[in-house]
Amino acid sequence: MERLDKIIANLGYGTRKEVKILCKKGEVLVNGKSVKDSGLKVDPDKDIIQVSGETLNYREFIYLLMNKPDGVVSATFDNYDETVIDLLDEEYKAFEPFPVGRLDKDTVGLLLITNDGELNHKLIAPKNHVDKVYYAEIDKEVTDEDIKKFENRITLDDGYLCMPAKLNILESGENGSCVEITIQEGKFHQVKRMFDAVGKSVVYLRRISFGPLKIDESIEEGKYRELTEEEINILKNL
Repeated sequence: MERLDKIIANLGYGTRKEVKILCKKGEVLVNGKSVKDSGLKVDPDKDIIQVSGETLNYREFIYLLMNKPDGVVSATFDNYDETVIDLLDEEYKAFEPFPVGRLDKDTVGLLLITNDGELNHKLIAPKNHVDKVYYAEIDKEVTDEDIKKFENRITLDDGYLCMPAKLNILESGENGSCVEITIQEGKFHQVKRMFDAVGKSVVYLRRISFGPLKIDESIEEGKYRELTEEEINILKNL
């Protein structure tokens, strides 16, 4: 059971205060009867809720796949920078979603946004070994020796010992390299700090997959789409 005003507000019909006004005006019906009390507890899966003659299609959670752009922070709020939540339409903001994990401000690519706390915990907990794959451009030559170092666990500048990581060299030369790196955790600036630890720098970083989800190349940077039912089920059954 949930409060009527929360359900209606989450579907973008206004703030709870505005929903209260709608109720007083007789604009809200539950199972065909006018409801004046916006705090009434209802069952959104069973009760039929109508607002101004429109029947609501209620859902508790949203799942969005964003192609995060450069210069935007992975947070729900920031005093200085634009956040990934700022990029969402109001109908999605009403659900109070949050990014699953974080991408650095200058890192682009796949970012999952949801308000499903249970799924969030499942995906970001290192013990669950969910792969995160990044495409990276490096300023120097990446070698087979680097592959071994990543496999044998990199120690970061603060002494943290990373979990084993898979490094795949796509191109390598004296003027720079292109690689794919797979990790199962998400420490602050982790990929960049891992390469720093072997004397190299990341000049471009893009996440291309998160668990079974792949970057949707049809989505422009800064845009997003809802996950399909199949994608949601795959994530929940990890």
